[in-house]
Amino acid sequence: MAGPGDGAAESGSAADSGQGAAAAPASKAGRNLPAALAVGFGLGLSLIAILLWAPKVLVGVIAVAIAVATWEVTKRLREADVLVPRIPLILGGQAIVWLAWPWGPQGVLGAFGATALTLMVWRLFDHGLRATPRNYLRDTAISVFTLIWIPLLAAFAVLMLSQHDGNLRVLTFMILVVCSDVGGYVAGVLFGKHPMVPHISPKKSWEGFGGSLVFCVIGGLLTVTLLLQANSMIGVLLGVGLVLVATSGDLIESQIKRELGIKDMGTLLPGHGGIMDRLDSMLPSAFVAWLVLTALL
Repeated sequence: MAGPGDGAAESGSAADSGQGAAAAPASKAGRNLPAALAVGFGLGLSLIAILLWAPKVLVGVIAVAIAVATWEVTKRLREADVLVPRIPLILGGQAIVWLAWPWGPQGVLGAFGATALTLMVWRLFDHGLRATPRNYLRDTAISVFTLIWIPLLAAFAVLMLSQHDGNLRVLTFMILVVCSDVGGYVAGVLFGKHPMVPHISPKKSWEGFGGSLVFCVIGGLLTVTLLLQANSMIGVLLGVGLVLVATSGDLIESQIKRELGIKDMGTLLPGHGGIMDRLDSMLPSAFVAWLVLTALL
């Protein structure tokens, strides 16, 4: 579920890597805006329908999205000669997501620990018992980072879903991420003049960040009050927290793509890039939303 851009007045790293623009008409943020809107609305409506009428199905949706995102990232890393173990990353990521539903944080922690250990051993011997590992420390560290970045953070959405009125909590978190995304895009396109972090993401502006903050705080007030029937101040706290972490998540992926010299992680979603290009701000936001709502509700 996402808006036309990727956070504060920027739609990913389309312009970051210096590679060609989209063939279709692009917005000021560098994307094919009609395609991005169509895909965003389609995904959003589908997820809302699942959350309202079949919330358990979302676990499967998350699992599939995480598998695809992990494939995209490992493919890009391997193209850059970073040999991350793809099979244990994908299978371990599935274990982390699926075990979150029946066993909660204990299931997530157990699956994460087992997968991290498997990655260390797998990379040690993936060229055979007699071969000397090359770049073992670098590749293993990046593998564990990928495990944290994608499936571990995604598991917090499943943990949130398994709580009382979990479908409404997940819906709240998703609405706020979209508020941050849309607010940043609108304010950035209309008023963006002062670059926020030009060395990482040239099109992200302070004006866009302000738009994200305004939209997200308003969205937090409304959703926490109306959907969760909780104190409005929790909505303000959640809105501010999600703006900060969603923007940071977007910047993290932008920097990774900049270092890899690529425009997008994938090409599956027209106007957006790959699945990972849609999850960059949502993954860390899932953790913060779970943390705030679990602690305060």
